[in-house]
Amino acid sequence: MVGGALAACALECEPASTRGRPALIAVAHGSRDPRSAATMSAVVAELAAARPGFDVRLAFLDLSAPSVEQVVDAVAAEGHTHAVVTPLLLGSAFHARVDLPGLLAAAHTRHPQLQLTQAGVLGPDVRLIAALRDRVAEAATYSAGRDRMLEATASQRDGGALASILSAPRDPLGARPNHRLGIAVAAVGSSSPAANARTAEVARRLAALTGHLTEICFATTEPTLPQAISRLRTRGAEDILVAPWFLAPGLLTDRLVAAAPNVLHANVIGPHAALTDIVWDRYDAAIATTLTMSA
Repeated sequence: MVGGALAACALECEPASTRGRPALIAVAHGSRDPRSAATMSAVVAELAAARPGFDVRLAFLDLSAPSVEQVVDAVAAEGHTHAVVTPLLLGSAFHARVDLPGLLAAAHTRHPQLQLTQAGVLGPDVRLIAALRDRVAEAATYSAGRDRMLEATASQRDGGALASILSAPRDPLGARPNHRLGIAVAAVGSSSPAANARTAEVARRLAALTGHLTEICFATTEPTLPQAISRLRTRGAEDILVAPWFLAPGLLTDRLVAAAPNVLHANVIGPHAALTDIVWDRYDAAIATTLTMSA
């Protein structure tokens, strides 16, 4: 009797807004690099923490497990009747427009009782560009702190005044006086010039947010990172920082580091409050659209 009462209370006390809620299946690209899956797992952990009680799953399009098919099958087996599939993708390219819809159509054939709604991609949301700015600031601040430690060590060796070094003010972006910072925004790249042109908007928006010189470059096509660095130098940049427009590290971000090992590289976006907000916004918008279409 007590157990039954507790179960009834648990159901009754659950907020009405979350009862019967669709599952969230966050779909990442996938990579052979284990750092990528680990990073996306951390992203999805933050998604789940933001809305306790929601069923939040991670799936991959390729190269990593679990696959989209496996996760949809598991959601169906657990009795869900609706799931919102949210692509953790920065652009609306082939994966979002062709691959994922095809996988979901096949899954619906296997599970006709399960409604599958595909949400919008992340895209160049201004909040995500602000997250990129945060990674730039973190990298520059870390670099400034590291420089201070090196200077302090040299000062101790040379008998200099350590206190004056530690108390010296530092620009939060690590820029030295009269030095202009140039930011190379590095993305994957596409065979579509139109897609690359859309991605270039990220660099322009980052420039507007930071006031620094920016250039776009790609890991798989032109302009390359060395070309972007050359353009920044031509425009007067003296300090260069690479800002990867990637959610997770992997072979392509390693390629970027190898292409320019002597400049500062910021971290990928990874887990970030802005990313969490955007994914849940895409989820809510997908549900609202579904309700409007069925009304």
